[in-house]
Order: sequence, then C-alpha cells, then structure tokens
Amino acid sequence: MPYSLVLNLTPRSPVPVGYLSGRHLHALFLSLVSSVDRTLGDRLHDSQADKAFTLSPLQTRHRFKILQCEHQQAIPAETSCWWRISLLDDALFGELTQLWLHLNRDKPWHLGPADLTITSILASPQSTHPWANSCSYSQLYEEASETDNTFRFCIATPMAFRQGKYDTALPSGDRLFASLRQRWNKYSGIEMPELVLDTVFPSFFDIQTAIVADKRSKFIGSIGEITLRLLGDATPTTLKHLNTLANYALYCGIGRKTTMGMGMARRIN
Repeated sequence: MPYSLVLNLTPRSPVPVGYLSGRHLHALFLSLVSSVDRTLGDRLHDSQADKAFTLSPLQTRHRFKILQCEHQQAIPAETSCWWRISLLDDALFGELTQLWLHLNRDKPWHLGPADLTITSILASPQSTHPWANSCSYSQLYEEASETDNTFRFCIATPMAFRQGKYDTALPSGDRLFASLRQRWNKYSGIEMPELVLDTVFPSFFDIQTAIVADKRSKFIGSIGEITLRLLGDATPTTLKHLNTLANYALYCGIGRKTTMGMGMARRIN
C-alpha cells in the first residue's frame, strides 16, 4: 500500500542554506528510520537499488504546484514548513509504525546544525493537502478508469530520465509511463505487462527547464504541466493500465533522483 505523508515541521533554530539539499534531507529521513529500526536504516543507506520511498524538498510556502527546490537564504527559526515522504510498500510503512504512532512533538531532529520538531503528519485521503493521501494497490487498480484517454500531470520538482549514459529533461509518453510501470511492478504485487505507447502524444504542455545544483552536482530537469493523450483505439484494459499508472504518480514520482526530491509529480484533473 503506498502512502504519501506530509510532515509539518518547525525549526527551533535557523536552517542554513547548505543543509537544505536533497542529500541532507535524505540523511534526515534515514535518521527517522534508524530511530525506530537501526538495521532498516543501515539497509536503506547501503542499498544501491531503487528504494521504496521518495522525498520532497523542504517547503516553506503553501503553494502546491511548482515547489521550492532551492533556497537562497536560511530558513528562520519557528518557520512553518512541510515535507513530503512517500512510502511505496507496506513493509516499510509497517516498520515505521512506531514512529508515526508515538510522535513526540518535543523531540528534536537534526538537519545539519538545526533542530526541527515534527508537529503533525498528514496521510488521509480526506486531508485538504493535495500531497497527502494513501490507497491500496488493489484499490488504485480497481478504481482506475477504462475509458479516460487523457492524462494531465503537474511536475512539481525537476524531472529527468536516463537515456544511455546521460540524462534527458524532455518528458515523453513512453519515458513517463515506463518509469511509472517499472515502480508499479516492483512494489505493487500486481504485474502490469509492457505497454504499447507509440500512440501516446502530448496534447498540451507548459514546461520549462529547471536546474538544481549543490556542491557535488548539477541536476537539469523539467517542471510545469503536461497533458498526454492516447490517440486512436485502445482496449479498456490498456486504458485501465494507463490510468492506474497516472494515478500512481502521486506516490512514486517519475524519473531520476526521486529519493533526493526530484521528479515529484501528480495527476491533476
């Protein structure tokens, strides 16, 4: 069962710009995991495989389409922040249950030299936060439309795909759905066959290039909105598969470096 959790955080001291990168937030997530299961934290840290979680950059604004990926100055103490963590399998959520159930609002978590406290966690489909949700894999599949041939996505943080030795920042139907299908088959337990995507074309796009850089690397991706449409005839099963994957984007992200805050996307209506 995938979960999209929104953590509301408050820094008790200023968070320096240098500690707001994806790799530092990745380290914070591993600290949360290790606090309840050190073995699991070590395993996630050492794993080179596709990992069963995604992260967002730390957010200080209540805007939900294009998110903050870089900060030009430190986040002041007592600033209300939110941070999205998605978990893609039941095992990982279950192993972290003690963290969610026994949330200590007074316990500080460290992001570089700054202390942060978690004030609340949102995970309900009834939440007003568009990035908070949870839904079983079987429900995602069963509720997916068999007739809708249009797929509109909000790309909230830079999205790119591996092509040979290099990255490409330009989204296409085959790259986008192939990324979603790969993660669906890895975690859902509901095998989805390879899809024929040569008739899935963009019918609208409002995207631009975005660059996220830290001391180690530079990541170039696309952000904005894109609508894909399947042209011609398609079976109800094919449409069901594509709609399932489009709805799954909220949880798994799309493309590269989703555990570092990139490729955060969701379907919009």
